[in-house]
Amino acid sequence: MLAAWCCLAGGCSSRPSALAELAPVTGTVRLDGKPLAAAVVRFEGAKGQMSFGRTDAEGRYEISFSRQFKGAPIGPAVVRITSGLDAPPPPGYRDPIPPKYNTDSKLSAEVGKGANVCDFDLVTSP
Repeated sequence: MLAAWCCLAGGCSSRPSALAELAPVTGTVRLDGKPLAAAVVRFEGAKGQMSFGRTDAEGRYEISFSRQFKGAPIGPAVVRITSGLDAPPPPGYRDPIPPKYNTDSKLSAEVGKGANVCDFDLVTSP
């Protein structure tokens, strides 16, 4: 009964109270000029909030904060792009994405209000 009253009094939003304002983010990831499929694109906001997306066969992605909320927090973000492996890598696996784009990422984005398109052209050579 109390839960029903709270829902009526405050609305039935399951939006986290600490959630920053979100903006839609889409884009394309290419590796050495070719679309990068099945990669995970992660936006890490200045307050530690993370949003994720996964590239399709054409390298396109859309960022989501959670299953319910699409977008990334507005403001600066560090971007990390990793291989989207569905299982632990086999022994001797070498990630085709260089560390400068993930563990040691030098990628960044400024998420603004409204729609954002963030394309990333990655290269394997130094």
